[in-house]
Amino acid sequence: MEARLRAALLAFYRMSARDLPWRRTSDPYAIWVSEVMLQQTQVKTVLPRFAEFLRRFPDVRALASADEIEVCETWAGLGYYRRARNLHEAAVVLVERFDGAVPSSESALRRLPGIGDYTAAAVASIAFGRRTAAIDGNVVRVLSRVLALPGRADDPGLINAVKKQARLLVDCDQPGEVNQALMDVGATLCRPESPTCLPCPLRRSCRAYQKGTPTAYPGKKTKASRKNLNIAFALIERGTSILLEQRALDGLWAGLWELPSASGTSAKIILGARLGQTLGRPVARIVHELTHRHVVAKVYRATAGKQPGQKWWPDPLAAPLSSLARKAIIAARG
Repeated sequence: MEARLRAALLAFYRMSARDLPWRRTSDPYAIWVSEVMLQQTQVKTVLPRFAEFLRRFPDVRALASADEIEVCETWAGLGYYRRARNLHEAAVVLVERFDGAVPSSESALRRLPGIGDYTAAAVASIAFGRRTAAIDGNVVRVLSRVLALPGRADDPGLINAVKKQARLLVDCDQPGEVNQALMDVGATLCRPESPTCLPCPLRRSCRAYQKGTPTAYPGKKTKASRKNLNIAFALIERGTSILLEQRALDGLWAGLWELPSASGTSAKIILGARLGQTLGRPVARIVHELTHRHVVAKVYRATAGKQPGQKWWPDPLAAPLSSLARKAIIAARG
């Protein structure tokens, strides 16, 4: 079965692979950067930022010698600034311990800041031809359907079965292409809902398709209960500009910009004390759902001058904002 699946994946990849800039290079550094950018970020968001990042930091040494703030500024728009900080830190490690070269082994890659099992396997297989399986949500979905594996998507037993099959598939001379073909099938055809089965290269071997129930696999992940989070935002205007501040580079919405804020059960009081004024009635209320949080945010009009970490934005919606911050600005401005 493995040989049939592998042949179908390789034929699909050579005929229908997505044309992505990091697939036009064999440079391990560029491939590593692309994989970090793609962590929790859609391809369409990464595409316009990839070339600019490589122009600013064309190799490991250039990235290592750059200031962390400059790296984070270049990262703006990709979210999750901790990834940029880890990328910079890893580049420093590579210069100090590997003479500026990206290591080829999965184990060495895993020891670098910000590189987990999936990214290490992807870089090792794509850049160096190592026979290692890159397992992400797409691969779990595709192979759980092909094999009609029982269990939820986060079930360790199901994931182990997927890993076993994936390792057999990449045991060949083109492991990087096999991994990327599985990613493409999952991203473009074998989607979570409404999969496009007819053009899928694995259709003839797919047990879930044969059963007529592809979306039954894998089972839905166990939902985590959401905690409540109260946030107070301050709308501070100067002419047509709005005062925004950048969040810390750690934690929720790391490094993104938003209206000056405070959080917690006494968010309004904390924000008022921070601004040195008593806040009135809210001008807007926003309910926002995150994976693990139910957010209720209120926006209050206030007055204040610019403080460190803040900036007047003539066009605040052009700033790198979280979706909540964007909602708050739109709601407050009416």
